[in-house]
Amino acid sequence: MPLSVLAELLADPPSLPVAGGLSDLASAVERSGVAVLQSPPGSGKTTLVPPALAVALGGRVVVTQPRRIAARAGARRLAGLLGEPAGRTAGFSVRGDRQTGSDTLVEFVTAGTLLRRLQHDPELPGVRAVVLDEIHERQIDTDLLLAMLVEVRAALREDLVVVAMSATVEAARVAELLGADDAVVTVPGALHPVATLWCAPPGTAARLTPTGTSPEFLAHVTDVVGRALREQTGDILVFLPGAREVDDVVRRVRWPDVDVLPLHGRLPSAAQDRALQATAARRVIVSTAVAESSLTVPGVRTVVDAGLAREPRTDHRRGLAGLVTRSVSQAGAEQRAGRAGREGPGTVYRCWSEGEHAQLARHPQPEILTADLTGPMLELALWGAPVGQGLALMDPPPTPAAEAAHTVLSELGALAADGTVTARGRAIAGIGTDPRLARALLDGAEVVGPRLAAEIVALLSLDGGSSDVDLTAALRRQRSALGRGSPWHREADRWERIAAGPARSSRGARTGAQPHAHGVGLDLAVGTVTALAHSDRIARRRPGSDLYLMAGGAGARLTGGALAGSEWLAIADATRSPGQPDALIRAAAPIDEATAREVGASLLTTEDDVAWRDSRLVSRRVVRLGAIELSAEPLPRPPAALMAAAVEHGLRAEGTGLVPWPPAATALRERLAFLHAALGDPWPDVSDEALEQRVPDWLGPDLAGIRTGRDLRRLDTTAALRRLLPWPEASRLDILAPERVTVPTGSALRVDYSDPARPTLAARIQEVFGWPGAPALAGGRVPLVLELLSPARRPAAVTTDLAGFWRTGYPQVRAELRGRYPKHPWPEDPASASATTRTKNSARR
Repeated sequence: MPLSVLAELLADPPSLPVAGGLSDLASAVERSGVAVLQSPPGSGKTTLVPPALAVALGGRVVVTQPRRIAARAGARRLAGLLGEPAGRTAGFSVRGDRQTGSDTLVEFVTAGTLLRRLQHDPELPGVRAVVLDEIHERQIDTDLLLAMLVEVRAALREDLVVVAMSATVEAARVAELLGADDAVVTVPGALHPVATLWCAPPGTAARLTPTGTSPEFLAHVTDVVGRALREQTGDILVFLPGAREVDDVVRRVRWPDVDVLPLHGRLPSAAQDRALQATAARRVIVSTAVAESSLTVPGVRTVVDAGLAREPRTDHRRGLAGLVTRSVSQAGAEQRAGRAGREGPGTVYRCWSEGEHAQLARHPQPEILTADLTGPMLELALWGAPVGQGLALMDPPPTPAAEAAHTVLSELGALAADGTVTARGRAIAGIGTDPRLARALLDGAEVVGPRLAAEIVALLSLDGGSSDVDLTAALRRQRSALGRGSPWHREADRWERIAAGPARSSRGARTGAQPHAHGVGLDLAVGTVTALAHSDRIARRRPGSDLYLMAGGAGARLTGGALAGSEWLAIADATRSPGQPDALIRAAAPIDEATAREVGASLLTTEDDVAWRDSRLVSRRVVRLGAIELSAEPLPRPPAALMAAAVEHGLRAEGTGLVPWPPAATALRERLAFLHAALGDPWPDVSDEALEQRVPDWLGPDLAGIRTGRDLRRLDTTAALRRLLPWPEASRLDILAPERVTVPTGSALRVDYSDPARPTLAARIQEVFGWPGAPALAGGRVPLVLELLSPARRPAAVTTDLAGFWRTGYPQVRAELRGRYPKHPWPEDPASASATTRTKNSARR
């Protein structure tokens, strides 16, 4: 019996640290029905906890792993200890590969696989416990599972045991979500000491460039591997960010009597197994993050860490989502270093400096905060908890990411207007991949045929993508270079079975491309299916350049190659480095305009475009595919509202100088500016900035009649400004800020308000004889500045205290000017003299 086989293993378990904590774990589970197990890497959690739970509970245990390779390895490790092949007592189920049977008591799965089962039947019949392993990685699927399982326990299966395990999990927080603060079990590890050697690259070997990890840095990592081979014994595990870098370093390392083996998710399972099996020969295993946790790589005593990680990042403003290469976190670096201390004292060679290490982030960010959320939002909608409402998520999805995902799902036809999942959405979700790829498979099968659509979708779904920018070349290489057991072939076969299955309810409700003959050329077929997956990345070349504009609005750059010069592209992958205005195209296929229009039909719009460009109004009727302009024709009678909006935009962009400012308008504007400065509200701010922001308030009624730039230059800005006058205060405008002031000669002279802080009246000295002083403005708050002029109207003195000037300043001015202007009166007592505009002789006559 399977239970007895597991009981025998536990009666004499392997010498692993976690064995000493199994009784405490059993007590926590019996007490609360949940538990959180903390224990360092290599303590045996993945190997011993699941069988212990199966024996204690007398039933089937499902264990989630973050990656397919880890799920297979965990099952085979446990099966090996039981002396059985995988698929009996211990088995696994991952996408495209399953080894389980009716007697399987411990089943290792990916989190995504269990998520699909949970959506199909939330009660998980036949399952006694779920173990969420490596929960510290904070993958989205694991976060969703944890929240959903909490709800399942509360509403459907109080008897379902849930155990979360990790080396670095936030134990108290997870236990609180599970509803059992006293269910944390900590098991000390027995990792051996690991010495750290810092191996920073030379200054000429920058780690990252706009195109990815630099060749110079990969050469440096290779040199460090050579140093480790000379200085250490045992096998070496090398960490690099992606499959491309792994393959590059594998080609570079050449060492006598040493096997150099790659390890990443794109390899056939047989090749992955070889890297996980000890051999007589010394080995260098060059791996991505798949070996960072969960997996045990026997024989490793040395780790060479490039210090880079590939993490999901989404630029929602530009509509770009993908994997970005970044520095590893301190926690990730510790996880990697721990691989060297599992079997004995070890050494880690870190390809960066100790100073740089202190600047690294402490922990990686949860995937839900950085990744594209299109798939997770569909899962939550299917669960009946849109955007995670009511679920115990460790971190809520960011609003911009959730809104962007909702938009994509609506365009795919997966969500109805009210946010509920449509029949098409259920069909897309049932395929078990990114909703965009599912749409490409369903619709592409009708356009290019099930087999070809399946092959292209399998190519697009490869972990780490392809090293070819030209996707058609990548497809030919996959077809010819790899055997039928390769991950790509297995995926293509699986997708073909789905695409060629019984007619789906989603067909006939498709969006985008219309079916046509399957005999399209391979280039166009690849481009069509790629565009079906990423219609927002349909791109058109900008004239005379290698730059493309994507339908989503982002710019992208193509660096030569077979695709150079293509007018239209369907882009599968484009990444933008910090500080770069345009993304770099990493994978694409050519298409034509007709295909772009068919596939991107939901993005096609026809709109009247009225804009202010180059200081003039431009009116057009434009057909666009998203942000891409397809055609345009003049619009003879544009709508008045659009014209007004365009002029308003022009004024804000180019300033108020676009409209006329005759003297009367300028004078009124200066008087209002004076009152705003002196009295504040309700007198309006009429600065350029304020008028540009309040265009509808003062120019609004006039803009409706604007059709050309000539119309704009005819605007009556004096009347427009009067719309800003506050009532009833406006009735006192001429009192508070008079346009003119009458001097003793009876002349009404204009006040200069060009400087709001110093309203000024210019008058000849003889015109103000006998005047004790000028009136104060703004209700007596602001003195009027008098600029006293000579008979030739040149400035002679400036004062705000005329009476004081007559006593102290005038004698000096009189002495200076009476000889120069002898014909004009210069009385000794100007305060009592009569004002005049005449000379002495004319006064006598």
